[in-house]
Amino acid sequence: MAGILLGIDFGTGGAKACLMSDQGEVLAYAYREYEILVPVAGWSEHDPENYWSVTCQLISEILDRAGVPSSNISGVGLSCALPSMVLVDESGNPVAPALNLMDRRALEEVEHTRSLLGDSLIENLTANRIEDHPSIVNLLWFRNHKPDVFAATHKALTIDGFIAARLTSTFAVNRSAAVFYGVAFDIRSGEFRHDVLERVGIPPTLIPNVCDCVDVIGAVTTAAAAETGLAPGTPLVGGQVDCNAGWIAGGAIEAGDMQLNLGTCGVLGVVHQSEDYLSHPDGLQMVNIPYTTSPGDTFSAVAVTTTGGQTLRYLRDTFGGIELETERLTGISAYELLTSQARDITPGSDGLIVMPYFMGERSPLWDASARGVVFGLSLHHTRGHVLRAFMEGVAYALYYSFSTLMKTGLPVRHPLVFNEGGAQSAVWRRIITDVLGVPTARLEGVGGAPLGDAILAGVGVGVLADFGVAREWARHLDHCEPIAENHERYMEYFAVYRGLYDDVEKRFRDLHRLVGG
Repeated sequence: MAGILLGIDFGTGGAKACLMSDQGEVLAYAYREYEILVPVAGWSEHDPENYWSVTCQLISEILDRAGVPSSNISGVGLSCALPSMVLVDESGNPVAPALNLMDRRALEEVEHTRSLLGDSLIENLTANRIEDHPSIVNLLWFRNHKPDVFAATHKALTIDGFIAARLTSTFAVNRSAAVFYGVAFDIRSGEFRHDVLERVGIPPTLIPNVCDCVDVIGAVTTAAAAETGLAPGTPLVGGQVDCNAGWIAGGAIEAGDMQLNLGTCGVLGVVHQSEDYLSHPDGLQMVNIPYTTSPGDTFSAVAVTTTGGQTLRYLRDTFGGIELETERLTGISAYELLTSQARDITPGSDGLIVMPYFMGERSPLWDASARGVVFGLSLHHTRGHVLRAFMEGVAYALYYSFSTLMKTGLPVRHPLVFNEGGAQSAVWRRIITDVLGVPTARLEGVGGAPLGDAILAGVGVGVLADFGVAREWARHLDHCEPIAENHERYMEYFAVYRGLYDDVEKRFRDLHRLVGG
């Protein structure tokens, strides 16, 4: 069987891989978690070598499951969660722990860069906010606090860029990922402004070359083939940001398509072709990304809550010992066991509200000092109430961003499609449907971002004619209409949720000063 395509996605909590036929059939799928390191409050790291070991494990597993030789793979596509950063030397070896998207250590560098350049220059150039801690401000943190690491750095890569370098010995960043370097990246031209890099004190040589998502950037080397099991010479395409990858898998290829991922973050995005939106005040509350299908003139407007599905992982890992043991014994997912306890709790969790800001918040608050709050806890609340309140808190955070996103009048096409991660939970889908007040559906089957990466690889190497096949192959099921009574109740609770942040915002900063992160 020739024409097989491989996709691998690197999230904040783990990596996923799939093999896909040239007819869109998922031949094999695998997932591996990796450890999130939080050595200091406000920091969030990975061991970058784990990315490579997990890559080798995933490739071996899916080749074995599919029962196909690696020589049948026609192309490889990668994606990752962003912002992320892996600093490497000239040989492509890491010189420091990798930073993932929850890291918020560079608060001083954010403010310094803002005062040096001004918000207007940054936002007009990048169409994004510097509070998202793009890679350039994180580079400045290493320059200021770890000068030995900064001096040893040859390139600042994304996670997928690091793996691409290991596979092909090529340093590159795709256009959808380059926007997460921020500060000096021109979202419209797709190029870095060297004059801006020099003003902030970052040598342009530290930034990899920018490529289009579909560009073939190199081929698997003999050394990488020996470690991964891939065939030498297998082509690798430029890649894409993980949310774009998931939405491609879900068939989102036209303006107005709207999808939601609940991975580590909660990420809701709308595909559009409005350059005016990039400079609109409400548009600048979102994350704006060049879209994979045509990054020069198509964008995704993305609402992001920093800890979406991560809230459930936190609950599982911290309080879900029984569920984890039950999963080990029965094979029933610990997540399913946890969310089922919230199913029959009344919408609004009987007055229990959670603000899920465990690592700060992105759109539309942009507050790195914000932290989680449990409000209204009473002796009559059960474990199910707490679990549901956490899930509702993520839904409220998404609604806040969604309502801001909709103010600009971007056209949207219903239903909102739930893609992967926590969105597989029927309980959580019902909560989000009722909070947002829009029709929803779920993407059928497994795949998600790595499936979108496989489709990208197919287009890039010419196995697939264009991205139109993604829409043909995507199947939506579990269509769900919002319940008006529940939405009205949730809007009353959302008003309390929204006011609660205003009440404690200053205290977040006080707390940040006390604990140092």
